[in-house]
Amino acid sequence: MSPNRAILLVEDNVDDIFLLKRALQQARIVNPVVVVSTGQEAMDYLSGNGPFADRFTYPMPAVIFLDLKLPFVFGHEVLGWIRRQKELEPLPIIVLTSSNEASDLSRCYALGANSYLVKPPTPEQIGALAKAFNWSWLEYAH
Repeated sequence: MSPNRAILLVEDNVDDIFLLKRALQQARIVNPVVVVSTGQEAMDYLSGNGPFADRFTYPMPAVIFLDLKLPFVFGHEVLGWIRRQKELEPLPIIVLTSSNEASDLSRCYALGANSYLVKPPTPEQIGALAKAFNWSWLEYAH
């Protein structure tokens, strides 16, 4: 993946945002990380609506990290919406959530998630996750 292609992080928890961004930096992932905190913002970003209309400032991401527990529009709904948009079909979507419920896992895969990862409880484990992400998904997203 080109280092200028963005990673879209759909997450409302500021602590998780901080930890994931730090882990990506420590894994030497230099791609910009764009953060939106609601499901509606994610859909607006991907559609180029409202404040996200300028694709130079808000480029299409190479990959999406999607939390499930979001305000207003839940992650499952965002995932389903993305997969119904023909132009967004190729985007890799990694569900990164605190839910380890089997029903969430199976629903996300049924909706088209490429990967489902439960958020690790420690910063060190998040760092290991970021390194694994670097080796696999950044190569996949071209």
